[in-house]
Amino acid sequence: MDLREQWDLQSALEVLKHQTIDAKIWAEAVEWLILYGPEKIRELLLDSSGTATYNCFPDLEAKGYAPDGQPCYRVADMANALEISEDEAREMLKRKEKAHHIHHFIDEEDTMKIQ
Repeated sequence: MDLREQWDLQSALEVLKHQTIDAKIWAEAVEWLILYGPEKIRELLLDSSGTATYNCFPDLEAKGYAPDGQPCYRVADMANALEISEDEAREMLKRKEKAHHIHHFIDEEDTMKIQ
C-alpha cells in the first residue's frame, strides 16, 4: 500500500495533534499532508519546513527556485548538511520519487536563479 492510501485528512491531522506519537509516524503524516492535503495546510507545512530547514541547516542555501516556487538545493549541499554521502542523498530522493510519483530532481536550467 502506498503512502496516499495509508492516510486520510482526519487521520493525518490527528497524528499531528498527538503529543507522544512516534517521530516516523508523525513525519509520514506530515509528508501525506504536504503531498495530498488541502492547499492551505500544504502552504502552512511548506512554510514551516522552510523555516525549519533554515534554522537547522543555516549553511544550506537554495540555489534557485522550481516553477512552483519551492527552493532547489544541490544534492551535494544537502548530503553535506545531513552528513551523508551524495550517493545516499540521491538514493533517498530516488526512493521518494518512486513512492510519490513526483519528480524531485530538477535540471538547473529549469530553475529560477537567485540574484
